[in-house]
Amino acid sequence: MTENNYLIDVRHVSKQFEDGKYALNDVSLQVKKGEFVTILGPSGCGKTTLLRCIAGFQVASEGDILLNGEDVTNMPPNKRPVNTVFQKYALFPHLNVFENVAFGLKLRGIEKSEMEKRVKKALKMVSMSDYEYRDVDSLSGGQQQRVAIARAIINEPEVLLLDEPLAALDLKMRKDMQLELKEMHKKLGITFIYVTHDQEEALTLSDRVVVMNEGRIQQIGTPTDIYNEPVNCFVADFIGESNILSGTMIRDRRVAFCDREFDCVDTGFGENMPVDVVLRPEDIYIWETGTGRRKSDVPDQSDYDPEDRIPKGNFTKWYGVVESCIFKGVHYEMVVKTDNGYEFMVQDYHEFVPGTEVGMLVKPEDIQIIRKEHYRYNTFNGEVLKNGKVRFLDAEWIVPESQLQSFVVGDKVQIRVPLREVELLDYEDEGTLSGEVHFILFKGNHYQLTIRTDFGDDLFVYTNDVWDHGDRVGIHIAPESILLDKMPDQGNEEA
Repeated sequence: MTENNYLIDVRHVSKQFEDGKYALNDVSLQVKKGEFVTILGPSGCGKTTLLRCIAGFQVASEGDILLNGEDVTNMPPNKRPVNTVFQKYALFPHLNVFENVAFGLKLRGIEKSEMEKRVKKALKMVSMSDYEYRDVDSLSGGQQQRVAIARAIINEPEVLLLDEPLAALDLKMRKDMQLELKEMHKKLGITFIYVTHDQEEALTLSDRVVVMNEGRIQQIGTPTDIYNEPVNCFVADFIGESNILSGTMIRDRRVAFCDREFDCVDTGFGENMPVDVVLRPEDIYIWETGTGRRKSDVPDQSDYDPEDRIPKGNFTKWYGVVESCIFKGVHYEMVVKTDNGYEFMVQDYHEFVPGTEVGMLVKPEDIQIIRKEHYRYNTFNGEVLKNGKVRFLDAEWIVPESQLQSFVVGDKVQIRVPLREVELLDYEDEGTLSGEVHFILFKGNHYQLTIRTDFGDDLFVYTNDVWDHGDRVGIHIAPESILLDKMPDQGNEEA
C-alpha cells in the first residue's frame, strides 16, 4: 500500500489519439483498498478509456498509474493484479461453465483438486452452483454475466474492473444484479471500479462516484454529495432531474431567481454576484390555489387538503399553472409554468391535472447555489486586421470603427461577445463560421447552448429557440456585438 493508503493512484493521466483528440485530459484519481468507485458519464466522456488504462489495455500518453505504490503505466495487462469484466462477457462458447471459470487457473497450473474447490466457491459466490456443466450458450444474459464475474474473481485480483457489465440486461435483471454486485463486493472485500452511464446505477452501488465529461473529471464524491451538492451545471443536469436557473447572490444566505428573492443557506459567493440555482423537482412543495383542478379526474384524492402540503414558515412562494402531468410509477411529474414565463419540473405523490392553478415553495436548505461558469460574455483572444476587421475563432469579423480607435493593425486584443448576441442560423453556410450544438441546458425561461465550432472552440449562447443536440448551425455575430479590450495582464479569463 502507498504511504497515502491508496491502492490505485492515477496521476495527471492524459490519453491522446492519432487524430490529436484527447480521450483523457489531465485525469487524477485515487482509490483506497476495498472501495467501490463508479466512473460515470455520457458516451465518449473517457470513462472506458480510463478503465482500460488502469487495466493496461491502453497506455497513457502522459502521466503515471500506480498500483500498490508500483508504477504500472507501461506494464502489460497480464502482469497487473487486476481483472476486467466486459459488457459482452467474452465467454468461451466451446467450454462449459466450469471450464470457463477455471480457465485462468489452468493457465497458472493450479492442481485439479484445488481448482475444483475454488471454482465451486466462485460459482457459489455468484449463485451459479448448479450450473457447472451447463453449456454457456444455454444461459440467459444475467447468468452469463455471473459466469464472467466468477471467472474474474477466481484469480483473487486486488482490483476488479467492470466496464458497463449490466448494460445488455433488461431492467429487472439489471436491478437484481446491482444488488448482487453490491453484496458480492462486501463479501469479497476487494476494490471495485465500475464504469456506467446509468446515474441511478452509480448512486445505488458506489462508495464514491467519479463524474466525467469530455475527458475530464468534473466531480468526485459520495452519491449523496454528488446529488445534493453538484459543483457545476453539467453534474446537476446529468445526475437526476434538476431545475437550473440563472440567479443573483444578493448576499450571504439570500439569492434572487424567477424575479423573486429567497432565503438559502449558502455563503461565500459575494454580493450581487451572478450564480446558477439548482432546485430538485422532488424538493418543490406544490399545492392547489385556484379552481382549475377537476376533482372528478382524481377521485382517490377527494380528501386532499392543500393546507397540509404547505410547510410552516415564512417561505417565499411563487405561482403558476400545471401544463403537463405524467405518472412515473412512484410519483407524478408535472411541468408548471409561472405567470412570468418560467417553467419548473415538479415531482409529487399527488396528481395535479393540466390547468390546475398551483402555488410552490422550496425550503432554504433545498436551494443549491453553483458558481456561474459562463455569463454575459464569451471571451476570446483576437487580432486587429486591416479594413475594419478582427480575427478570432479562426474567422474574420467586421467591427464598428468606434471599437478600433484605440488600436492599430496587428494589435492583440481580447474579444467579448454577449451570450445573448450570438445568432444561430438553420443553414451553416449562411454564417461566418459553422458548428454543432454540443450541450443544451434549459434555464427555466431560456436555453443555454454550447456550440462547438468546426475549429474546436466553444461558443456559449443564450436563446429561446429550440435546438437538438448534434444540430449543425451557422453562426452570425453582428458587428456592434463584438467588443474589443486591451489584453489583460493575466491571460484570457472570462469577464
